[in-house]
Amino acid sequence: MPNWNDVLAEINQVRAQIAGASPLDIVRRKYLAELSTYTDRNVIAYYSAWLQRGPNTPNLSINDSDKNAFMATVHGLDRSKGLDLILHTPGGSIAAAESLVDYLRRMFGTDIRAIVPQIAMSAGTMMACACREIVLGKQSNLGPIDPQMNGMPATGVLREFEQAIQEIKADPARIAVWQVIIGKYHPTFLQQCKNAIEWSKTVVEEWLRTGMFEGDRRAAAKAARIVKALTDDDSMKNHGRHVHINQCRDLKLRIVDLEADQQFQDLVLTTHHAFMQTLGEAGHVTKIVENQKGVALVSSFNGSPQNPRP
Repeated sequence: MPNWNDVLAEINQVRAQIAGASPLDIVRRKYLAELSTYTDRNVIAYYSAWLQRGPNTPNLSINDSDKNAFMATVHGLDRSKGLDLILHTPGGSIAAAESLVDYLRRMFGTDIRAIVPQIAMSAGTMMACACREIVLGKQSNLGPIDPQMNGMPATGVLREFEQAIQEIKADPARIAVWQVIIGKYHPTFLQQCKNAIEWSKTVVEEWLRTGMFEGDRRAAAKAARIVKALTDDDSMKNHGRHVHINQCRDLKLRIVDLEADQQFQDLVLTTHHAFMQTLGEAGHVTKIVENQKGVALVSSFNGSPQNPRP
């Protein structure tokens, strides 16, 4: 299997041989096409550059502008072959993720398989749960799906508010301490937290019932158990917590071992390395959405999608 350095060497070799074309694009598309040929399925890779860019860089997360990228990359595909969706993302908007899942299911039904070569967090995990199965390697991670409100965990906010009520009931003098904290909440903030939690749980439970566990008489119970675990702030401790493959399997998510098929593993990881090399070298790029035919939309710092060099 070509490793990171092997892929870089191939890019440099292509760079030396071909003038006027992007070696990054050539090598990346080569392996994406080979992956599709091997599986006989459509492949769309969704890659964010959040690991390469600073935290204040715009357009790294899942957002509504991604719909245009998926529309462009789905167009012209033989949808009867299903879809392998490669995810590498820190997450983002619940509303955008919900809309993307709805669109992809309208195009491919539930014949969608998520492949996570490294990390798909938060709303990325939600999208993975919408698929019929999730391919993970030993190095792969999903994450909690508890919603964040202004950078704060919604479940944590509600728990803290309940703690304040109990402490003030026990000792009214504590109101002065809690007033400083609670006073920072804007009107309707607590209700927004409740709504976000319910929204996150409801959509993921529905996706699990109708996708991964479709036809299973215990689908509702399995979906509820998984969602409860992934939104449990007590056990997860932090929204950035990495959930490993053995933990995903313990949750009873339908997990496929990337290592079970050596050639498939080689193609997935080499494709991953090629995308990461691109994001590392192309300093203005924030996101790439690309299919096996080389159709892609690339987002830059200003958030505007643009076609990559042919």
